[in-house]
Amino acid sequence: MNFPVVDLHIHSSHSDGVFTPAELVKMASSQGVKVIAIADHDSISGIDEAIAAGEQYGVELIPAVELSIEVKKFHDVHLLAYYLDHNDRIFNERLNGFRARRDSRGEEIINKINAKLSVEGKAGISFEEVAKGSDGALGRPHIGRVLIARGHAADMSQAFNDYLIPCDVPKEYFPVEEAIAEIHRIGGVAVLAHPTTISRERGVLRDVIGMMVALKLDGIEVYNTLATLDDSEFLLAIARRHNLVITGGSDFHGNEGESVLGITDKKVPLDYRLVESLKIRACGNSSN
Repeated sequence: MNFPVVDLHIHSSHSDGVFTPAELVKMASSQGVKVIAIADHDSISGIDEAIAAGEQYGVELIPAVELSIEVKKFHDVHLLAYYLDHNDRIFNERLNGFRARRDSRGEEIINKINAKLSVEGKAGISFEEVAKGSDGALGRPHIGRVLIARGHAADMSQAFNDYLIPCDVPKEYFPVEEAIAEIHRIGGVAVLAHPTTISRERGVLRDVIGMMVALKLDGIEVYNTLATLDDSEFLLAIARRHNLVITGGSDFHGNEGESVLGITDKKVPLDYRLVESLKIRACGNSSN
């Protein structure tokens, strides 16, 4: 039986993606992807645009966001929230605060990069030209694209290795227990994104996921571009053991070399059964 193709992890220009929400919806429609979740980093400002475009192109939109959290000693862990109430005033105010701090962090990183460029005898970059490339939450990839455009880096990998990593500034994170509780408060489903970025040691990863399950984590992103096929089998076993929702996504940003939605780079197709389990969990969370 053939199930409709879906993609539950996409980024737009409202965070560090290249395309606008409407452009992504049109792209999904042209590729036969029936359901998508645009999960921008700490930003929900593109959801309404995406929903409107979805109605035009016949693509179902799941309101989503990707939060940066900390779990004990692990920082910059990513937590996806699906079916959240993106009009909730308190949540919007919290994200606006995060966005302001992202902008401040961006300015600090740019200042450090400019100092490095000056030593190298190269022209600096400005916050204004970086901000032009962002419709929402500003991140390091926006700075990287300007470095590439200015000829200071050949590609994003070099931009990170030569400038963005050496000149990084720590960012603020949601504590894990607070993030999960907040997602549930606004009716959402909390899913751990690309879990293997936390640790490649499976014993460590198993313990971290177990701790998050105790805090009422709803699911894990079993199928993702950063997981090998063996990783996905390992994550699938954990999900089944803890009765967690299983999700998957391309983590599409629209960078050079990315072109297909609804499939991971391991050629694992993502189908509608992932959405069905999400909807069931969302109904359960909203009724609690």
